[in-house]
Formats: sequence, structure tokens, C-alpha cells
Amino acid sequence: MCQQTQIVTVLPYFAQWMAQWPDFESLATATEEQVLAAWQGLGYYSRAKRLQAVAVQWCAAELKPQTAAAWLEYPGIGPYTAAAIASIHFRDPVAAVDGNVIRVLSRLVAAEDIFNSQQSAVTKLTPEAQRLLDHDDPGTHNQAMMELGALVCTKAKPSCLMCPLQSYCRGFALGHQDKLPRILRAAITERAVNRAWCVSNGRLLLQRYPAGSRRLAGVCELPELERLSEKMPDAVIASLQRGISNERIRETLRVLPVLDATKLHLETEVEWVWVSEAELSQTTLSGPHRKWIENLLKDYPLCLNQAYQK
Repeated sequence: MCQQTQIVTVLPYFAQWMAQWPDFESLATATEEQVLAAWQGLGYYSRAKRLQAVAVQWCAAELKPQTAAAWLEYPGIGPYTAAAIASIHFRDPVAAVDGNVIRVLSRLVAAEDIFNSQQSAVTKLTPEAQRLLDHDDPGTHNQAMMELGALVCTKAKPSCLMCPLQSYCRGFALGHQDKLPRILRAAITERAVNRAWCVSNGRLLLQRYPAGSRRLAGVCELPELERLSEKMPDAVIASLQRGISNERIRETLRVLPVLDATKLHLETEVEWVWVSEAELSQTTLSGPHRKWIENLLKDYPLCLNQAYQK
């Protein structure tokens, strides 16, 4: 849950998740719909599906994984997650290197490299992290490095005077700590999407993204107008801006009044879903679109198609 999501956002989700599925055995028996519903609002839904896949594989395994190398054989678990699990829970002496640890290490050794990506920084600095690792208590060491980066050696205005590593930090000695690490950020791309508020017989039209989608697999959103093969309505009733990874998406919503759903020109390769207002709470929606729909229902109730034809 904490991958690409802030801790303050995760906490209530984590508490609810653990109450529902306190162990791998219970998670392995859940349906995909239940798992995606519990994940609503966290985004990157493929993480939820992979987590359940981990539970299923773990339950089926005769030998349970204890080393980082063994955890790497599980879906969606990369070097950082594998090292964190294995070192904290099984005392496997492997350094866990995330963005916070990269920041601490790059300042500690005054790494002046210009990294093309976060991953290239991880590759370069992992040997240093492994060299510094406390092999007697690797879990505590890894957690300390993570917390140091998150709370003290912060991206902006690091608290160097409070840092226990200040006397060893070459970046601080050189006065370069604020400029490190030097990682080239991916360019932000912008995309415009026109969407439809399409109601027929008291039901709202949604599109469900296919299982193979990278980000929103199995999740519903308001339909893209281009997928409906209908004339572009003039009236814009709402707009939404959101960011996903390095993409900034500007979404515009237009009313598409439809009295007879059978006359819509729907692309056959898209999975279309008609839902009533009562069914919305049981429908897996992306976080931004759920909030969008909840707000729009106040002015555009699903019971009155004709009210939209102004």
C-alpha cells in the first residue's frame, strides 16, 4: 500500500484491510472484486491484484520464503520489498534501498553522479548500502535508514543539525546536501480526455478497464466519449485534473442524454456497465471518479434523463 502512496493516506486502508484479511490464508480466499473494492482510493490497482496473487502462491508453497532471493520469486515483489520483508522478519542480511535510503546514501558519500532514473541510483548505491549494513540486526538497520530519510534527511530543508550521521556526511561537509541526489525526472506529459455523463432508465453508463490494463485493471470510470462513437455534446458540466505517475490528465465531462440505451453506438471491445445509484457503492471505481460521481449526482440524479435535455 505504501508504494507510491503517502503513509497518512494508507493508515485507514491498512486498518480496514487487516481487519478483513489478517493473514495470507484469508486473503487467498477473497474474490478479486472484494480485493479491488477494499483498495478503492489507493490507485494502481494492479498492486492489490499482485498482493492477492502473493497470498495464493504463499499458501500453496511447501517451503515458505525467508530470504530476499526467495521472495523475489513472488509476483510484484522487487528487490526493495524482498529485502525489507526478509531483513525485518527473517534477519536476512540484505540492504533495503528505497528513495529515502538513496537520499541518505547519496549525501553521506557526496555522490555527484547525475542519475538517469531512480533505478540507476539504486543500482549505483546498493553496494554502499550493503557495505554499511549491520549484519547482526539488518531489520532494525534498514528501518532506521528509511526513517532517517523520511524524517531527518528530507528532500527539502534536511535537518542536518539533528542528524546522527552529520559528522560522517561528506555532502554536509561540502555544503551540497540540498542538491543531492541528482536524479533526472521523467518529463511530464499532458493528456486531454472527454468523458460522458450518460444515463438511461435510471442507470449510469461506465466503462470497465480490462484485466490486462497497467493501472486500472478491473476498475470502472465514466466512459470516454471517443469510445461511444457519438456526436460530441456542446455543454461541459464538469472538469477534473489528476496526475498518474508522470502523466497529467485533464478530463472534461459532457452530458449525453440517452432515452434508449439500445441506440447507443458502443465499441464492442470495451466492457460497458450500466449501474443504478444503489449499485454504485458496490462498484469498483477509481478514487477520483467516485468523488466526481458523488458530487455530480446532486445536480444530475439518475432518475431523470429528461432533466438533462435543456
